[in-house]
Amino acid sequence: MTPNQDHPFTCSREPGRVAVLFEGHEIADSDDVLLLREADGPPVRYLSRADVAMDFLHRCDKVTRCPYRGEATHYAIYRDAKVIEDVAWSYERPPPGFGQLAGRIAFHPEHVDFKRMGLTPAETRALNVDDVVRHTDSGAGRSQAEPWTTNVAMPDDAAWEGDDIRDDQGGQTLDRPYQGTGSI
Repeated sequence: MTPNQDHPFTCSREPGRVAVLFEGHEIADSDDVLLLREADGPPVRYLSRADVAMDFLHRCDKVTRCPYRGEATHYAIYRDAKVIEDVAWSYERPPPGFGQLAGRIAFHPEHVDFKRMGLTPAETRALNVDDVVRHTDSGAGRSQAEPWTTNVAMPDDAAWEGDDIRDDQGGQTLDRPYQGTGSI
């Protein structure tokens, strides 16, 4: 069976890096991730096996068959004295049209968290710094952006009255903690 108009598939490379976390532990980190979208289903990430900590995954006896992608082998995770069955799967020999998935690992999202890690080097080079950094000084001595509104009033001498603040060196009580330091 091949994809058709009633059951379309698209496969694209996901930009940036993706980390896969199992209970907060990173078990994969890859910038080689394929994103497969099937009909109306949610997208599925297929990571390069080389970027997955395969020491934590063990092949299960479970094998399933998809009429489009072929036979999938399933994996359990062994981590922190826990064994969770059917955490991931892989198509070792997919049929024509799905060859790019061969040997890649996909994870069930109910067992792991996916974390986008940032941009690829090519995406970083393509960025315009003015789109990322908000300049506050053009070098001409004036701001290129509107000043922020203050969130505090000027320091109030009365606010320090009665505070018991001690100097680290002599153990003296200071009236104002910054007095004599050159700070406000």
